[in-house]
Amino acid sequence: MRIISGQFKGKKILEPKDKNTRPLKDLTKESIFNIIQHSNKLSFNLEKSNVLDLFSGVGSFGLEALSRKANFVTFVENYINVVKILKKNVENLKLDKKCKIIEKDIFNDLNFLKLNQKYDLIFIDPPFKENQIKSIMIKIYNSKILKSDGVIIIHRNSKKKDIFPSELKILEKKIYGVSQIFFCNFL
Repeated sequence: MRIISGQFKGKKILEPKDKNTRPLKDLTKESIFNIIQHSNKLSFNLEKSNVLDLFSGVGSFGLEALSRKANFVTFVENYINVVKILKKNVENLKLDKKCKIIEKDIFNDLNFLKLNQKYDLIFIDPPFKENQIKSIMIKIYNSKILKSDGVIIIHRNSKKKDIFPSELKILEKKIYGVSQIFFCNFL
């Protein structure tokens, strides 16, 4: 796994050795960033943006965003074995002043209102077996942490049929192998 583009292009990202984490594949990550930069359906500029990376794992998405000139990334991850690797990846790239790591369970412990920030981009990459996506989206909507022109990107298994809240507008949907990616915002 590596950084694909930007300031840290080619730098390796440490990966977990256990099978409890599904790192974001480089090809999928590259496709997502190509859509962010080139889609006429999104009016979003990654440079100088604030990013919330939920279920961040080892930080692959957020670190790529920082490499491509995002202003700040808030990582949220609670699996201790992966948090250690995330911290090491941030340390190796000397990005500790450009990010914050929150070690909380997104469903039970994270109060979105206490993040005290508005985000331009929220990336959600939960375990494929996770079924509570709608509840996360409702919490994000109710907390008003997404800027009015902000984008939510959701990474799911291509066979998964999630139910999203009615306030969510899907701008674009792409399928890459076992991954399906939703680019959304709120109505």
